[in-house]
Amino acid sequence: MPGTDEASAAVSERLRITEIFLSIQGEADAAGWPTVFVRLTGCPLRCVWCDTEYAFQGGQWHDIDEIVAEVARQGVHHVCVTGGEPLAQKRCPILLRKLCDAGYEVSLETSGSIDISTIDPRVHKVMDLKAPGSGECKRNLWSNLDHLLPHDQVKIVIADRADFDWAWARVAEHRIHERCMVLFSPVAGKLAPRELAEWILADRLPVRFQMQLHKVLWGNVPGK
Repeated sequence: MPGTDEASAAVSERLRITEIFLSIQGEADAAGWPTVFVRLTGCPLRCVWCDTEYAFQGGQWHDIDEIVAEVARQGVHHVCVTGGEPLAQKRCPILLRKLCDAGYEVSLETSGSIDISTIDPRVHKVMDLKAPGSGECKRNLWSNLDHLLPHDQVKIVIADRADFDWAWARVAEHRIHERCMVLFSPVAGKLAPRELAEWILADRLPVRFQMQLHKVLWGNVPGK
């Protein structure tokens, strides 16, 4: 039928979105910058300390060009595509590419459980490795390490000393700190930030300690 291909293409460039909002980037190397967050709906993982469970379901479908237009209305240079797990939606790389083409500084927050090899190299990937305390350690896709670029970052969220020891063992084994920045973060309410900082200092680890700046400012409030 005439127009079928055009209609199919239009449907294929939609994403299910939980929220789009302006906030201060709280993590990674862009911490502190005013940033537009595009939170995609859905995640195949169930980390025990997850703070965005509200993004597992629901959301609304939006054309990717509409999403880019909404980002433009916010009037800032930094954009973070997050979730949930944004790469669980197969059209997420299209959004990332279009945001890069529009001139934004784009970051992607991903769990490390889904292939990142097709992500536009202009994107700053902030990729988790799941420590045992997350309950999802078995989901780490170790081949992703081969696709990290120097401007990417690996984040490990740490609940206790066992997680800390596991994290450094994996970083050292794969020499991740020689590929890109490594971030160690404490689980909020589970591990005291000062304790994690002292472990890093005691062992002289070449990793970057971080806390979630947005939680310091606003607490665990959706849309912040």
